[in-house]
Amino acid sequence: MKKIFLLAALFIGVASVNAQTEENAQTKTELAAQKAEKQAIADAAQAEANALQAQIDALPGWRKGGNVLVTFNQSAFNNEWTGGGIGNTAANLLINYDANLVKGDYVWDNKLIVDYGVNKNKGAEDFTKSNDRIEFNSIGGKKATGNWYYSAYFNFKTQMDKGYLYTDNVRVATTSHFFSPAYFQAGPGMFWKKSDNLNVMVSPAAAKLILVHDEFAGSFGTEAGDTSRFELGAAVRGYYKLNIAKNISMENILALYSNYLEDPQNVDIDYTMNLSMSVNKYISANLVFQAIYDDNTNPNGFQIREAFGVGFNYGF
Repeated sequence: MKKIFLLAALFIGVASVNAQTEENAQTKTELAAQKAEKQAIADAAQAEANALQAQIDALPGWRKGGNVLVTFNQSAFNNEWTGGGIGNTAANLLINYDANLVKGDYVWDNKLIVDYGVNKNKGAEDFTKSNDRIEFNSIGGKKATGNWYYSAYFNFKTQMDKGYLYTDNVRVATTSHFFSPAYFQAGPGMFWKKSDNLNVMVSPAAAKLILVHDEFAGSFGTEAGDTSRFELGAAVRGYYKLNIAKNISMENILALYSNYLEDPQNVDIDYTMNLSMSVNKYISANLVFQAIYDDNTNPNGFQIREAFGVGFNYGF
C-alpha cells in the first residue's frame, strides 16, 4: 500500500514539474515574441529618427557643436605597500569643436582640436606634459557631382607648451615650445563628403611648410641652420566617425602626405583615434591613440602616444 502511495506521489510530482516547465517555456516564448515586436517598433523608430537627422544635416546653414573633456588620475602608496609602484598625479584637457556650413552648392567644414595633459611622479620636481596639441583643419568646396566637390583645404598644427629632454626625471634640454614646430598645409583638390561623419579630401598639389624658432634650427626636418622647410606633394585626409554602441563613439582621423621634392616613396602618416564612452551627460571616459610616421623628424619608426582617462564632459 505504501509503495502505491509513493508511486502516486512521484507521478503527481513529475507531472507537476513537467506542467510547470511547459508553462515556463510557453511564458518564455510569449515574452520573446513580445520583445521582438517591441524591438521591431524601436528599430523602425530609430530608422525614422536617422532619416530625419539626415534631412536636418542637409538643411542649409551652420552646424556647430563640440565637447570639453577634463580628466584627472591619481595614485598613491604608503610605506607598507609591498607590491611596488610610484605615486603620481595626472590631468588632461581635450577640446573638440566642429563648425560646418552648407549653403546651396557650397560646403565649408572646420574642426579644432586642443589636447593638453600633464603628469607628475612622486619625488619629481616638476610636472611633465603628456599631451600637447593644437590642430585646426578647414575644407571648403563647391559641388561637382554627387558627393564630390571642387575644393581646397588648410591645416595648421602646433603645440602650446615647452617640451623637454629628461634624464632620471631631471630636465637637461628644451626640445620644443609654442609655435616651434608649426606645420602648415594647403592645396586644391577634390572633396568627397558622404556626411559630417564621413569624408575624404584628395589634393595632388599640396604645399607644406614647417617653421621652427632659431634655437631649434636643423630640427623637425629643417636643414642645419635653417628655420623653415618647404615641401610640395600629394595629400589625402580622411575623417570617419561611427557609433559602436549606445553612448560609445569612435572618431578616426587619417592624414597622408608624399613630398614630390624629396623621397616621395616615404609617405608621412598621421592617424588619430578618439574613442568616447559616455556614462551620462556629464561623466565620460575617453581613449586617444595616435600614430605618426615622419622620416624627416624620426626615421626610426612610428611615434606612438596613448592616453586614457575618466572625467567631466560638457557638450555644446
